[in-house]
Amino acid sequence: MFNIKVLKMEETMKILKMGKVIETVKDVYRAKSLGDTEVFPLVFEEFEHDKAEMDIKSGWMKKDGIFGLKLVSWFAENEKKKIPTVLGTVMVFDAETGAPKGVVDGTYITGVRTGACGAIGAKLLAREDSKNLFVLGAGNQAAHQIAATMILFPNLEKVRVADMLSAANAKNFVKNLPERLKNEFGLDPMKVVFEATNDLADAIPKSDIVITVTPSYEPVIKKEWVKPGTHFSCIGSDMSGKEEIDPEIFRGARVFVDDIPQCLNVGEIEIPVKKGVIKEADIAGEIGDILAGKAEGRQNDDQITIFDATGVALLDLATAMLALEEAEKQNIGQSAEL
Repeated sequence: MFNIKVLKMEETMKILKMGKVIETVKDVYRAKSLGDTEVFPLVFEEFEHDKAEMDIKSGWMKKDGIFGLKLVSWFAENEKKKIPTVLGTVMVFDAETGAPKGVVDGTYITGVRTGACGAIGAKLLAREDSKNLFVLGAGNQAAHQIAATMILFPNLEKVRVADMLSAANAKNFVKNLPERLKNEFGLDPMKVVFEATNDLADAIPKSDIVITVTPSYEPVIKKEWVKPGTHFSCIGSDMSGKEEIDPEIFRGARVFVDDIPQCLNVGEIEIPVKKGVIKEADIAGEIGDILAGKAEGRQNDDQITIFDATGVALLDLATAMLALEEAEKQNIGQSAEL
């Protein structure tokens, strides 16, 4: 009855370019701020604490005429099995008829659109002269964050990467990173110095932009390490109880989120709000408010800025739709009849 397009991970990797994904994510954030989208309640289940979990995020993009969902799972032991720790599937539907339009492997989409999110937060809130990036976490997502940040900050000079669970993993990640940036993202890694470090007390004060991409339940970055003017893009906290940075960093900071209700429930701001470090009223707005001209971003060079991104299904839907449209143009993917 319905003919749909099915795209595998290898096909989405071939089709999607980070530059286009960045623009797509910005468009979604802006549309959300203008009321042209709707985010539905998050469904989350943890199979084994700090080892295996899944969530379902869904939403509706009114002007684009689509709705849908992404089911994503995180299984820590997958790394030992040589398969991605994060796996996902995106389903896109026609908002007029409810008919399915496509099924897209969500693993690469999750990586590339999340990388775009962290970098966009930095572009809108970090100091314009930022040259030093620190990434907490040395998994697959770290590469996407670094690639997107390099695109939006062409004068970036140094990238430091830490893995607090395995210094060896951080070193191996940094060793292989230049080749990956060149082959997968088409970037020139020669103009940036990459360094593995687990000395956060030394690295954080030297960093203009800090991006966190870990599943930590304990704050790793301390308030006393943070210099004035630092920007944080907090990406790893996506369920209740997770936190990557000292709640005190939020005190007096200018804070933006991707979705206020969701971030209050499962984001980096959850614990600082519960502890009374900040109030919901202290949130300056959603990141799309800056893009829509409804809110001011950074107000001065000494201000600490934070972007809390839990990820909304709208980003996956828009990125999947971009992949489906490009696949149609390039005659890539499989067609299936349901």
